[in-house]
Amino acid sequence: MSQTEFEILSELIARRRDVRRFRTDAVEWALLEDVFRLVELSPSVGNSQPWRWVSVEDKVLRKKVQINFNDANRLARSAVGNEKKALYDSLKLAGLKEAPIQFAVFCDPETDQGKGLGRQTMPETLHYSVVCSIMTFWLAAKAKGLGVGWVSILDSKAMTALLNVPSAWNFVAYLCVGYPQEDHYDPELERFGWQDRLWSLDMILRR
Repeated sequence: MSQTEFEILSELIARRRDVRRFRTDAVEWALLEDVFRLVELSPSVGNSQPWRWVSVEDKVLRKKVQINFNDANRLARSAVGNEKKALYDSLKLAGLKEAPIQFAVFCDPETDQGKGLGRQTMPETLHYSVVCSIMTFWLAAKAKGLGVGWVSILDSKAMTALLNVPSAWNFVAYLCVGYPQEDHYDPELERFGWQDRLWSLDMILRR
């Protein structure tokens, strides 16, 4: 990789932010197909490719996802210290109402792909593989001018039932996708005073 390629990658990673503020412009499916061609290249334990993406398009289903979020958010808020509650209430934690594209991402722990290679002692690596596919999607989407927001304040078991997927599948993420209203280098939670980022080198232990 040349220095120029490294600089391009660095810029892409720096601008990959968790987006909660979307424009409502439609996103062409052909653009998403380009992104998913790169998702196919994501690393997975034993070539298992356990990720299962569900495009949530039905308005009724989306409304139920919003209700799920609201219920889970009330519970999450109750765990926040009193000194942080006002700040918590001021944060925009999801773009569920605005994002034109929404995906629920699951892990299929029973996949036969890969024949179990590499995951006998650490089966959780299947879920890590799904996260790798999400990160690949995120970077590829950003390269196409799209923003992605990961909604984690949800009842995962309810999501599996709501979307009528196999009960063995494990819910990993709900992603809001669309063109962002703004483009930032700093995370929104840092920008609005929730918490500063840590310096990665400070978290490396040397043995």
